[in-house]
Amino acid sequence: ELGWISKVHVNRPAVVRHAERIKKWRTVKGNWQAAWLLKAVTCIDLTTLSGDDTPSNVHRLCFKAKHPIREDLLKALDMHDKGTIGFVVYFPRWFHGTRENSRRPKGDVEPPGVAAGSQGGYVIASQVALIVLIRQPGHTFDNFDHFHTLLSTGLYEEIRQCREACGEAHMKTILATGELGSLANVYKASMIAMMAGSDFIKTSTGKEVENATFPVGVVMMRAIREFYWQTGNKVGFKPAGGIRTAKEAITWLMLVKEELGVEWLTPELFRLGASSLLEDIEKQIFYHVTGSYALRHDLAMA
Repeated sequence: ELGWISKVHVNRPAVVRHAERIKKWRTVKGNWQAAWLLKAVTCIDLTTLSGDDTPSNVHRLCFKAKHPIREDLLKALDMHDKGTIGFVVYFPRWFHGTRENSRRPKGDVEPPGVAAGSQGGYVIASQVALIVLIRQPGHTFDNFDHFHTLLSTGLYEEIRQCREACGEAHMKTILATGELGSLANVYKASMIAMMAGSDFIKTSTGKEVENATFPVGVVMMRAIREFYWQTGNKVGFKPAGGIRTAKEAITWLMLVKEELGVEWLTPELFRLGASSLLEDIEKQIFYHVTGSYALRHDLAMA
């Protein structure tokens, strides 16, 4: 039902003002800050999607996912059974040999696969074929990324075909919002992706010129909220790209809480696509516990 979005209008100045107000929110301190940061850790997609990835890089990432925060720091906060990464993301070719590396005594770090393409995109037949290939027996990825950079008339059908190919696996549609031209197009693309069956909508790959911004986040979250009101279906949200500091992570969490509610503050409905973010969060927790700044050798490399 495209009647929902045919006449949509986004008041850009109002959205931008709201985004500026968000940036000025006073950050939490002390134990409250530590609690928000540990919540952020559970929502991080720890990612390596470089062309020069090696097995050792992927193995190290999986190990870091098991122990994202130093054990002694968690014990000092009486949170030694908390603070594990929700998901590890890497290309499907690294699947063999990494599944066992993703195991941990407290549970499993599920390793999603990036099944579709690059920003340049594939024809839809290639995307569907790749998803079907990865879903062969022995490949137990539960998450597929599907990239879109243009708001085209065939967008709904393309996403629907990929959704069908994914079966019971989750599918995350990346909208490349920096290339959509307007906030109205961001809203329309978000709605179309959700109508076509996306389980998550994501701002960008993190490699575009413009990535996750607060105005775009507000528009996408309000599209999610409208879709939930109309259908009763909850769709997840993932900002990605340019989120590097603990303060930014907390701001995104607070924005999700304000726009969508506490029930969205779970790894099942909210993810942070920011691989370099974990290092800054661990530094902030180190400072909170010890009162001094971490030296390079104090924390494990992510």
